[in-house]
Amino acid sequence: MTAMPARRERAVFRFLNEPAIVQPLRRCWNWLVVDWQWPYASLFAAIALLTVAPLWFAASGLVLGCVFLQLPIYLLHQWEEHRGDRFRLYINRVIGGGREALTPAATFWINALGVWGVDLVALYLAVFVNPALGLMALYLPLLNSLGHVVPAVIRREYNPGLWTTLGLFLPVSGACAVVVATNSHACWRAQILGLGVAFAVHAAIIVHVRRRLSRPADSPANAA
Repeated sequence: MTAMPARRERAVFRFLNEPAIVQPLRRCWNWLVVDWQWPYASLFAAIALLTVAPLWFAASGLVLGCVFLQLPIYLLHQWEEHRGDRFRLYINRVIGGGREALTPAATFWINALGVWGVDLVALYLAVFVNPALGLMALYLPLLNSLGHVVPAVIRREYNPGLWTTLGLFLPVSGACAVVVATNSHACWRAQILGLGVAFAVHAAIIVHVRRRLSRPADSPANAA
């Protein structure tokens, strides 16, 4: 009875380690993260999504259109923020004091899962469950704005991502949040869920940075 699952597990392991599977994934990773091309891919994706945004608004309506719009808006923000690896280097200098508080891999996964993933989940929930659940995609950029505006005021200097925060997040995402909350008749549970998801994403980043900075500088774990 146990031989079949074991054979299946070995077959899956062999399949995932086939050169035809591994090599394209490795090349994709190297292009996106090692060569740091993903911010420019984000710009391309944002432009592509914005070209179909009018069609989405026409087909789905104002509320779902506002939820959809958050992904290309955030992609534009990520392009400003991370092109040339500016934001990671800024965080390592200002918060890490020269230590690597954020690695390239961690920075990529934070944006891939904590932004693209959250926005896609919010969009699916808004379409198939309740439009009010799309608020999590709206509160995410609004909460992120604090991480750009507050340091800019305190330090009186530009930080990567500030211009799209002022030009897109605060006016556009803020207006979209009002539209979605009002037109979907969002209850307090939907509001708390949206805020909770946004806080959880940013709290996870803070915890990750603090854990890295609490380790000895020469710790092998700091290489990840």
